[in-house]
Amino acid sequence: MTTSYKVKGMGCMGCVTTISDRLSAVAGVTAVQVDLASATARVESAAEVPLQTLQKALEGTHYSLVAEGEESESDDEAHRHKPTTPPSIKPTDPHAKVVYYCPMRCEGDKTYDHPGACPVCGMDLVSLEAPKDDNLQRKLWGAIAFTLPIFVIAMSGMWHNNPLYKLMPLSAWNWVQFVLSLPVVFYFCGFLFVRAWRSLKTLHFNMFTLIGIGAGVAWGFSVVGLFFPNLFPEAFKAHGSVHLYFEAATVILTLVLLGQVLEANAHTRTQAAIRLLLDLAPRKATKIIEGNEIEVPIEEVHIGDLLRVKPGEKLPVDGVLTEGYATVDESMITGEAIPVEKQEGSRVSAGTLNGTQSFVMRADKVGADTLLAQIVARVQEASQSRAPIQKLADKIAAYFVPIVIAIAVLTFVVWAVFGGENAYVYALLNAIAVLIIACPCALGLATPMSVMVGIGKGAQNGILIKDAEALERMNKVDTLVIDKTGTLTEGKPTVAKVMSFGSLTEKEWLPLLYGLNQQSEHPLAKATSAYAQSEGVTPLPFTDFEALTGKGVRANHAGVSYYFGNERLIEEIGAPISEEIRHSLRARQSEGYTLSLLATDREVIGAVAIADKLKDTTAQALRALQQVGVHIIMLTGDNELTAAAIARQIGLTDYRAGMLPQDKQEEVKRLQAQGKVVAMAGDGINDAPALAQADVGIAMGTGTDIAIESAPITLVKGDLSGIVKAKKLSKAVVKNIRENLFFALVYNAIGIPVAAGVLYPVFGILLSPMLGALAMSFSSVSVISNALRLKRFGN
Repeated sequence: MTTSYKVKGMGCMGCVTTISDRLSAVAGVTAVQVDLASATARVESAAEVPLQTLQKALEGTHYSLVAEGEESESDDEAHRHKPTTPPSIKPTDPHAKVVYYCPMRCEGDKTYDHPGACPVCGMDLVSLEAPKDDNLQRKLWGAIAFTLPIFVIAMSGMWHNNPLYKLMPLSAWNWVQFVLSLPVVFYFCGFLFVRAWRSLKTLHFNMFTLIGIGAGVAWGFSVVGLFFPNLFPEAFKAHGSVHLYFEAATVILTLVLLGQVLEANAHTRTQAAIRLLLDLAPRKATKIIEGNEIEVPIEEVHIGDLLRVKPGEKLPVDGVLTEGYATVDESMITGEAIPVEKQEGSRVSAGTLNGTQSFVMRADKVGADTLLAQIVARVQEASQSRAPIQKLADKIAAYFVPIVIAIAVLTFVVWAVFGGENAYVYALLNAIAVLIIACPCALGLATPMSVMVGIGKGAQNGILIKDAEALERMNKVDTLVIDKTGTLTEGKPTVAKVMSFGSLTEKEWLPLLYGLNQQSEHPLAKATSAYAQSEGVTPLPFTDFEALTGKGVRANHAGVSYYFGNERLIEEIGAPISEEIRHSLRARQSEGYTLSLLATDREVIGAVAIADKLKDTTAQALRALQQVGVHIIMLTGDNELTAAAIARQIGLTDYRAGMLPQDKQEEVKRLQAQGKVVAMAGDGINDAPALAQADVGIAMGTGTDIAIESAPITLVKGDLSGIVKAKKLSKAVVKNIRENLFFALVYNAIGIPVAAGVLYPVFGILLSPMLGALAMSFSSVSVISNALRLKRFGN
């Protein structure tokens, strides 16, 4: 039998793993499926397993199960659950309670009415009224302020005739280091030890386990050596004092805190993208009540209401045009540059931009039911459901940590049994030496150093990379889903071809067309006017200008009426269209052009083919991607003829036409379900859900802010060759990270056995703490030097 439960307190894939593991261990349970997006758990069992038994399996965690249909919350619990997206509008009531949440979103949508620490990761809760990473940034600067003098004091010991020792003896400077280290260890970076402790309690080892043990032992050893120096033999002393490791502990913790600040910043981007989407919809609407037009808040618009939309205004809700005519810019929804003509009965969407005509619409969908709201929901859903990459360093740590601990324990036992005189002192010292030399300074630097240099190199090449996850994943991308308008093309209508059919040549009728279109605000008219200007044409004077709803324009020159518009207009005025002309028009339409005709009531004079020109680098960039094994699929909201024409021009065989925003997202999901690692490249609001859903989202820097916010990679110039560079850079960075991990671990592989004392029985050699510190430093220098080699990428 299968039973579904609602899960509370779940917010990441780590939560999913923990819940799944615990419930799977319950007697009688045969399978468990936990879904993060819907916050549900499906439990399969041969016989009924009581809810209380499942709840008991989750004891000791912050998760809880509730039978579906019984999710009512107590008053105490209800105020702690808020929408996942932090409100973009700050509370205005001075008496309202301040709401706090974990900046790492460990508990998903859970919020608190008091400050404190996150019960999952130990990070400080932050207020919705302040930027989410302010507390972290303040702690980082505080940690740097105290760590820097510790580092200077410790490193000055390597100087000849150290000037600091003329001010105070080494023993006094050791006390200064101790005092300066206290706020770093116990305040600024204390939450890192909380994370390490939780990882040990749950046996889910990660980088924080290494950091907590390594930095904690280094600091604890230093404190004991400072307060009780006589416990240590002379071999472990320098200048009469035990060599201390305050600088190692504080530097490690500060570097890790820097990484946490960068990670917290990354978590704000999706929320920023969603706020930008929400800002597309106007806050007010003009409502028609008993013939009067009254401006009301958008919340007061209901289904069936009649609304007036004025020129240049954004549409407030979804609905149907009931009176008038309009040219609506729907590029934020469809991604297509050419505005759409709307007549009575045409459907219109919230957030789209009205042209120069006023019209009346009937509200059919409001609030969360509008197309714009659905796009917002999809962006949010995709961002929440995407599992973070399991970092290679964490994979190593999962094995490395228990091995190091086991070696340290074994070292203590062996020395305690066979160490002879002072056996327990040597047992403790050598066990600590193992942990100190295993301190993951270089391992902690291995990934961030390569990423930092790689991101900097990307920026130099016009590639803005917002997080390490995208940089790492780009190396594995095997499928690129790419938008057409504004991504493959320039995203603006231009005149591609002109055709002459009547008795006038192009030079003769182009001044007529320019003059006719001068008074029109239609984007196609503007494109023809721009073309005429580029040809150096002088417009002829026209009078009696008239815009013809859904068809085109009409005006008079020298006593003759001229028309410019679609075929329907030309047929209505009775101008004959021969089969030869129709054949020419169909040929251009099959190439994906939008056609407008210039005519009098007696003859068709000419036609203009409007196109969205391909970017110069498009074809070459796509060929380069195909050569490295990337399969490319074009998705567009445009019609089949245009899509087919563009695909032929750039050598693509795989494309989809007529795609809505949700269709693009579903296509990405379908490819991911097939095991593909998918990158999505786009520039419009309509691309935002697919950009968020993809394993790697790539936005054109020439596109909308929302697309850029939804994607972790932005090509500043909108040049598709940047995708090729990003893939090659990703490959170089991943290779560099692996090399760094090798450098970080090879010293451990050599140093740990020596620190444990394996050379002592034969050579009488124990690893001096000074040599241990040197080995750790040298491994860090190797990692940094290797990472800096990435600066030569592309040179």
